Amino acid sequence: MLRELRIENLLLIERTEMRFGPGLNVITGETGAGKTILAHSLDLLMGGRPRSGIVRPGAGEAWVEGTFDVPAGLLDDPDLADVADRVPPGEEIVLARRVSGESGRSSAFIAGRSASAADLRLLGSRLFAFYGQHEHRKLTLTAAQGEILDGFAAHRELADAYRAAHARVVAIAREREELLAREGARERDIDLFRFELDEIEAAAFDPAEIDELATERDRLRHAESLREGAGTALLAIAGDEEGGGAAAALAAAEAALAGNAAVDPALDTLSERAAAASVELGDLAAELRGYLDGIEAEPGRLEEVETRLEQVDRLIRKHGGSAGAVVAHGEHCRAELERLERAAERGSELEAELAEAEAGRAGLGEELSASRAEAAPRLEREVASVLAELAMDGATLEVDLVPVEGGFGPAGRETVELRVATNPGMPAAPLSEAASGGELSRVMVALSGTGPAGEVDTLAFDEIDAGVGGKVARRVGERLRALGEGRQVICITHLAQVASLASTHFRVVKEATGEATVARVEAVAGEDQLAEIVRMLGADSDDEAAGRHARELLTAA
Repeated sequence: MLRELRIENLLLIERTEMRFGPGLNVITGETGAGKTILAHSLDLLMGGRPRSGIVRPGAGEAWVEGTFDVPAGLLDDPDLADVADRVPPGEEIVLARRVSGESGRSSAFIAGRSASAADLRLLGSRLFAFYGQHEHRKLTLTAAQGEILDGFAAHRELADAYRAAHARVVAIAREREELLAREGARERDIDLFRFELDEIEAAAFDPAEIDELATERDRLRHAESLREGAGTALLAIAGDEEGGGAAAALAAAEAALAGNAAVDPALDTLSERAAAASVELGDLAAELRGYLDGIEAEPGRLEEVETRLEQVDRLIRKHGGSAGAVVAHGEHCRAELERLERAAERGSELEAELAEAEAGRAGLGEELSASRAEAAPRLEREVASVLAELAMDGATLEVDLVPVEGGFGPAGRETVELRVATNPGMPAAPLSEAASGGELSRVMVALSGTGPAGEVDTLAFDEIDAGVGGKVARRVGERLRALGEGRQVICITHLAQVASLASTHFRVVKEATGEATVARVEAVAGEDQLAEIVRMLGADSDDEAAGRHARELLTAA
């Protein structure tokens, strides 16, 4: 049950809070006052797409929040496992939607935690059913008619299991067809992948090697300059065969200082530093000799390095433009070879899997068909009874189960077609052909609570009574009130006959304040409710006849 609906900055509505009660709740107001905004707010809580420009001009964002009672066992549904992990225990749950005024993007929240619009649709569909102004048009769609029968038959889990089984059959069959289609090209593909993999493996391709080779190539290309620099430095440090060099001079300095050892601590410290410098200089000279020997020992190495880099660069250009792409292509070739080489084995596996999947689908399809066949006449009788209450005496509903071509479809072995005869003696015809707008509205009311909506505690209708008037309007209202005896019903209506039957009544009023226009929502009762009923009858507030009629409607309720 929807306890509270809070709205901020949604088009004309600056801020409002509505507290709904059990039974029939109605929302009324003049055309253009903002009733449609309330309908859109419910659609947003169901995960619907925000309409363009829905945020109130000048506001940074719009908010919609709905507080619902949590039905017992709701979060035990396996389909809600991910959502349930984010919902704290309690008797209430808040669904919310925020829409940015700048970008138009929206965010969804469940119990104060971030969620997705898909999460709202998943959870919201278990909490309430929303019938928009054009819902009766959806009623003419085959898929919607199938959902109504499946919901009435209360075999949602069976229907979901069949759909999953059918999807598995389709996936396996598609994989098998792809395998067969590639059979002719299999040997050619094996040769191609084998050649490219051998090429990569023969090159012993290693991405870490590339930077090292580039560095070595630069060193070898400048070998003469490097050799000259290192040789000159070695000569300056070690001298030539006749002596000299920094090492000899430092050795002489070290000897001079050593002759005065243990006389002055300060000079001893300097002597130690000279000895350390002499050792460091000796090490430097040794490393320079090794460096020079290394350069001299690598004739032809530059050509080897450049050849190797050309080989690597060719692989990179051929397979994606980067070292990582070459490695990835090698892995792809290896995986494809494994798949292709075991294609015959996989073909046998797919044949077995497909046979098993088809047998499972057949069993579920037979069970689903039997359940639909059993439920169809019960739905026909129940809807005919309600239509009679709605001034469509003699109108009948026929549920046709039309076998699917090929034996199996995504939703079962048959499609569901609802056909209606609106007058006695008339042949039944598809809803889109047989019923007027007002008749479709009454069929929709008759079906309310029998399909998927029958599993939820709250039904919301946006002017489902369109095209209805007079005594029929009263009967529609009584049907809505009857639906409210076992659950909560929220109805946006323009009919006084419906509004007079409400347990809770809200009125939407549009007001101009300065340069802005706002819609205000207020609960009405007593004389205020009477005044609203008079307005809905098309009369002025001082019209005594309309006042009496309004009181009669309220008294009769």
